[in-house]
Amino acid sequence: MQKTDPRRQRIVGILVTAGIALLQLASEFLGAHDLVRLLSKSLALLIGLPLLMFWGTAVFRWAARHRVGLVGPLSVAAIASGFFFSGLLLATRTVTVSIAPLPLGYEPYGQGDVLRVGFALGLSYFALWALAFVFPLVVEDARVRALEADKLRTQAELAQLRAHLEPHFLLNTLNAIAGLVTEDPRQARQLLGNLGDLLRDSVAPAGEMQTLDEQIEWLRRYAQILETRHAGHLAFRWEIGDGTPRALLPRLLLQPLIENAVKHGALMRAGGGEITVRTELAGPKLVCTIEDNGPGVPNKATRPGAFGLVSVRRRLALRYSDAAALRLESSPKGTRSVVELPLEQGGPS
Repeated sequence: MQKTDPRRQRIVGILVTAGIALLQLASEFLGAHDLVRLLSKSLALLIGLPLLMFWGTAVFRWAARHRVGLVGPLSVAAIASGFFFSGLLLATRTVTVSIAPLPLGYEPYGQGDVLRVGFALGLSYFALWALAFVFPLVVEDARVRALEADKLRTQAELAQLRAHLEPHFLLNTLNAIAGLVTEDPRQARQLLGNLGDLLRDSVAPAGEMQTLDEQIEWLRRYAQILETRHAGHLAFRWEIGDGTPRALLPRLLLQPLIENAVKHGALMRAGGGEITVRTELAGPKLVCTIEDNGPGVPNKATRPGAFGLVSVRRRLALRYSDAAALRLESSPKGTRSVVELPLEQGGPS
């Protein structure tokens, strides 16, 4: 979303306020043909509206700067506007009557009536000023705060994802390395190298987004560790479509889906399971599919504690709103996790 131009917003607010004032004066004159009231109100608005906008803006900025809330200061300013316009309208009416003689049969309003009308006028135009100037700023501030909160939540969930990955995965992999040290030292060294690269990349400071080829490279090392740990019981296939390697997607987005496919799918298949990672372009979207040949999962709501699926859905919603989605397709032949998100291209490698 584009940031609102403050100068343009102020100009629009002034034009809206002045336009409503002119329409009100014109409608009153056409209905009552009261020249005295037209002149006195016109003079009061000509003097009062600039002053109202000036002190209203000053009060708003003071309240925002001191973080004391807007309701109290603006309420006091609104009441002050009412009293100010009461006195101003009484003064302008006195001046108008002295300059423009009253027509025969004219019944002037009493002083109390003029004060009540002036007070209502001050409150009405203060409310109009608040609607034209304060309300858009409050909405913009709320939008910016929401975006900042969403960004913080995304960063927190990415940190949680990394923390979720490391403890059990690290311990299981270290156990596997310990078992291979004497049986197959070369494979133990390879596994240790993959683990070091994986952990280094996962904790390195980086942005929220990464290219698909960077994420696939990370996932290949992750998959090699899993294949070594479950030797003979797990295999990975990679089908990376043309045009997809430079596509951008949230960091570590696919890892929880692969973890679920391994744990609840492929390793549940007697005789060994297989995971297929497939990426392709479908019009303006990037489609990533994680497919296993496990026994399938029950068609019911996400199980409690399924952090991976919840995290993926949450991160897609925060980044893309309704433009991206995760869907699960399961049958006795296996389960597919399909992520569809808008296509964004990164720079060259």
